[in-house]
Amino acid sequence: TINRTPAPTDYELRGNYPNPFNPATTISFSLPVSGEVRFTIFDLQGKVVRTIKTGEMQAGRHNITFDGRALTSGIYFYRMQAGGFVATRKMLLVK
Repeated sequence: TINRTPAPTDYELRGNYPNPFNPATTISFSLPVSGEVRFTIFDLQGKVVRTIKTGEMQAGRHNITFDGRALTSGIYFYRMQAGGFVATRKMLLVK
């Protein structure tokens, strides 16, 4: 018997873990269909500090790792854009 996890039916951006983090954290998300995905990191002033993923991705559940070594301690936001879906979450880098 094959035990397969059902494909996601909705876009989902989950909280990163660990949070707070130092120096890296994992961001989990789901895509119900394949398509263009963009992940951007912003500081508190709304300035883009890094784009960590941009490109075509397959439908399914995914994880990406963000390395904050080059950034100072503080609150940052990560935004996922895929299809018409946009979601933003908060993360805390503590050094």
